[in-house]
Order: sequence, then C-alpha cells, then structure tokens
Amino acid sequence: MLQRVFEQLCRERRLAQKDKEQREALAEEVVTVFQNGVMNEAELWQALSKRRKG
Repeated sequence: MLQRVFEQLCRERRLAQKDKEQREALAEEVVTVFQNGVMNEAELWQALSKRRKG
C-alpha cells in the first residue's frame, strides 16, 4: 500500500527515477505520515497531496 501511494505521489509531483534525493524525502514523508496513524490508502495519499499544495 505504501508503495502504491509513493508511486502515485511521484507521478503527481513528476519525480523521475533520477530524482533520487526528492524520491527518498518523499518516501520518508509517506512512512512518517503512516506511522502517525494515517493507515487508509486514500487518506494517506490525500494527506500528502494536500501538503504539497498547501
């Protein structure tokens, strides 16, 4: 599930495989939000997607 959210966010943010540092930072952010209790896939994506726009 975390991988799917991560990949969806990478597409949204247009992060290519070569953007290693940005992808790693995003992966850490996905895990952190998950560890903070957002465990529903849709809610996880929405929380991170809103953070980008906010």
